[in-house]
Amino acid sequence: MITRLSLEDRDTVQQIWSLQHMAYPLEAELIGFSEIPPLLDTFETLRECGETFYGYIDDDGELIGAIAVEPEPHQVTISRMMVHPGHFRKGIAGSLVRHVLDSYGEVPLFIVSTGTRNTPAVALYEKFGFVRDHAFEVAPGVELTEFHLRVHP
Repeated sequence: MITRLSLEDRDTVQQIWSLQHMAYPLEAELIGFSEIPPLLDTFETLRECGETFYGYIDDDGELIGAIAVEPEPHQVTISRMMVHPGHFRKGIAGSLVRHVLDSYGEVPLFIVSTGTRNTPAVALYEKFGFVRDHAFEVAPGVELTEFHLRVHP
């Protein structure tokens, strides 16, 4: 089940923070960069981030995936995507992306960035029709690629 998560709820923030710290070290290893912003979050910075979170809750009520977005009138930026490592390759990330695309279907542009060397994430976004827009270096030897999906009503 996918549901909107409240950053007002301390337990929810703790679950998101914990999930980030299980999922993002794997991306950090893939791209060779340990200073991925979600790994630097504290409880308070996460709670105050201003992003809108949706969570994938399993049958036991455990948060096993989450996506965060920054919606604006003419675009939605996917700012975070995380799946519990014990639940990789089960379609959770795809379900979360589909939920965001369906929830903000009237918005003409979706944007997401990921490590250029994060091939699973690149493949996921390309599967949904995102196309590479540009790449940029965030640290010596560490490149992110920004992808765009233009939706024509």
